[in-house]
Amino acid sequence: MQKRILYINQYFKHPGEPGSTRSYWVARQLIAAGYQVTMIAQRNLAHGNIKEAPWFEEQMIEGIRVLYLRNRYANSMGLSRRLWSFFIFMVRATWRALREKSVDLVIATSTPPTVAVPALVRKWLRGTPFLFEVRDLWPEVPIQMGVVRHPVVVRTLRWFERTTYRNAAHVIALSPGMREGVAQYIPLERTSMIPNMAKVDQFWPRERNYEMIRAMGLVPEHFRVIYFGQMGVSNAIPLIIDAATVLQNLDPEIDFIFVGHGMMKRWVEKRVQTEKLRNIIVFDRVAMREMSEIVNFCDISLVTFSNIPILRTNSPNKLFDSLSAGKPVIVNSAGWTKDLVEAHSCGLFIPPDRPGELAQLILKLKRDPVLVERMGMHARRLAEKRYDKTILCSQFLDVVDGLFQRHKRDGEFA
Repeated sequence: MQKRILYINQYFKHPGEPGSTRSYWVARQLIAAGYQVTMIAQRNLAHGNIKEAPWFEEQMIEGIRVLYLRNRYANSMGLSRRLWSFFIFMVRATWRALREKSVDLVIATSTPPTVAVPALVRKWLRGTPFLFEVRDLWPEVPIQMGVVRHPVVVRTLRWFERTTYRNAAHVIALSPGMREGVAQYIPLERTSMIPNMAKVDQFWPRERNYEMIRAMGLVPEHFRVIYFGQMGVSNAIPLIIDAATVLQNLDPEIDFIFVGHGMMKRWVEKRVQTEKLRNIIVFDRVAMREMSEIVNFCDISLVTFSNIPILRTNSPNKLFDSLSAGKPVIVNSAGWTKDLVEAHSCGLFIPPDRPGELAQLILKLKRDPVLVERMGMHARRLAEKRYDKTILCSQFLDVVDGLFQRHKRDGEFA
């Protein structure tokens, strides 16, 4: 009999949409291995051209049964509105999860951490085991960023984190640092580390699309630095803008391309306008196919975070897409991403909060195209051999298969 998996990801995206597609590829791998996958996700009224949607709708997307729940969420929302959005999805997803019949395993992927609630409730009321995927170490991230301060709230969130990990049959973390954080609460053997994934068939080096370059109002001959994805307060966006202001005078043929969304996007646009920064161009986020073209015609990629210790554990999606595209990556976080780019000679590290040094490093790379090409080749090779989705989705499948084999042998998942 076909085993049935209920997969909960509030931000689920398929390749035709902007955003992270990790759960899409994992679900496709599970389906190819014979599992039946139902995805619970939000239909986000705050993004794209979606003005209204039914409270609930069901779609089949390349074999994945997707249950969309109407919701509204944007990173630019204030804290209270974001928390309310998380709460609404949590309640609706819990109700929907309890209605699903004959579920053998639940997979819940954060963020937000509230996606663990439907999995916990399903386990407590229906006895269904769950696999939890950690994409950020909550609540430590908001605590260190100063978003959460009240001692009672901190204790409650840490209790919830501990409860989630201890009730999970297994926990998958997206970086070594995240895995270490989880292992404070459960045995290491009940955890795995499977980072964000490169998509070598979606992002790859090729001839630049000069028609698209001109259509976007860019100068074909310029050296282009790209930042794409989330523009949040944790992404050190001011560092990049400050470096760009330095370079506008040093070399006007270096352009900074921003593609994405988030709380800092309007701040960037306002600063560009106020300071007349001609070397910064900002675009809304786009679907994967367009994003692949844009990354391909840029020269180097930036992956930056604010100087907060917990952010060194991040596993940024843009890093692996950049590696796949064969682009050298500049990182500013003294964590495992620094170790990765330095060990494989596919990028460079710049200490946080030093825009002048970042500007000089970019200028150096523009003047050394041989180095840029060599690091790009190393980046592509690393993506192909270690981080491609075919490799990492297979590792994810191995974890799921292992849980079912253990259940068959011992009569339990954990």
